[in-house]
Amino acid sequence: MNFQQLRSVREALRRNFNLTEVANTLYTSQPGVSRQIRELEDELGTTIFERAGKRLTGLTEPGKEIVTIIERLLLEQENLKRAAQEFSARDQGRLTIATTHTQARYALPVVVQAFRRNFPQVHLNLQQGSPLHIAEWVASGQADIGIATEGLQADGRLSTFAGYRWNHVIVAPPGHPILARERPTVEELARHPLITYDTGLTGRSHIDEAFSRASIVPDIVLTAMDADVIKTYVSAGLGIGIIAAMAYDSEEDTKLRSLAADHLFASNMTRLAVRRGAYLRNFAIAFIEMFAPHLDRDTITAQQNEDTAAARQPEPAGA
Repeated sequence: MNFQQLRSVREALRRNFNLTEVANTLYTSQPGVSRQIRELEDELGTTIFERAGKRLTGLTEPGKEIVTIIERLLLEQENLKRAAQEFSARDQGRLTIATTHTQARYALPVVVQAFRRNFPQVHLNLQQGSPLHIAEWVASGQADIGIATEGLQADGRLSTFAGYRWNHVIVAPPGHPILARERPTVEELARHPLITYDTGLTGRSHIDEAFSRASIVPDIVLTAMDADVIKTYVSAGLGIGIIAAMAYDSEEDTKLRSLAADHLFASNMTRLAVRRGAYLRNFAIAFIEMFAPHLDRDTITAQQNEDTAAARQPEPAGA
């Protein structure tokens, strides 16, 4: 048994059983991948994959258990490498943060500046995407830390932690009628075209919930992934904007005015996520502490261990 066999099985699952993609990912040939999988199955004395001819079509019942163990083995291999690097090159390496545009643009600059001052030899890589992409990147090991408001808690492969709480604000061009109302209602907002975030991003669910409670279907004429785009079209007069409070700066956004919206929409919690069971180097812990000072290595490790143990518990009979 060798790690290349284990990687072949893991990638076959990740690539939806497409051996051509597996071969490209592992820089080998398709026959080579097939051979690695067959040799592992022969050694274990059971089949991992269901097949239709030469094509893999799914996992067998034993295969479902085996791939879980393979994931753990490969994770521990990665942990060994990180632990060794911690001692051989303590403050050197690469740290990949997966996050949304809003967090990267408005919440992280101060943290990144402080981190670079303390760890000048660590190369930072910021990957931006949707919460679903962020969760997948962290769970698969492509990113070390994920930061988002939605989506992370739903992925059972991750350990998640509360980061900070924030609210939405309403933005409109100077002189817009809505600005005459210090605390507008959802009914008053709904009389105007609205521009806000795409579904599943930056607290959009709390916006939808507020209108739903009032039995109102708002006229959302434009959605976008980030606040900069929303503000651009609000400034152009296409509608009222609903954005994260951190995304509005009265000194920079001179073509807009804002109103508090915490009386309308529930507050939001931005969370951090790391892969369950993953060893985090000291500079990764330091980044987390800079972003969320209430977290430390002991807290993070304890939660990871608790989540991992819970995931390994068998479901009760009849569940």
